Amino acid sequence: TTTLLGGAEMCTPGDNVKVEVTLGKPIAMEDGSRFAIREGGRTVGSGVVTKIVE
Repeated sequence: TTTLLGGAEMCTPGDNVKVEVTLGKPIAMEDGSRFAIREGGRTVGSGVVTKIVE
């Protein structure tokens, strides 16, 4: 699941937002890792991991 932080309710292309992501299963990841969010075969977001919460 993803949660927009900072009071944002939605974002549009070009916006910079902070999100909290809860993964369905564990994967190897560390601070500074880059990631992409894909939906229906298209990239709908990308970013950099800034903090790991266990």
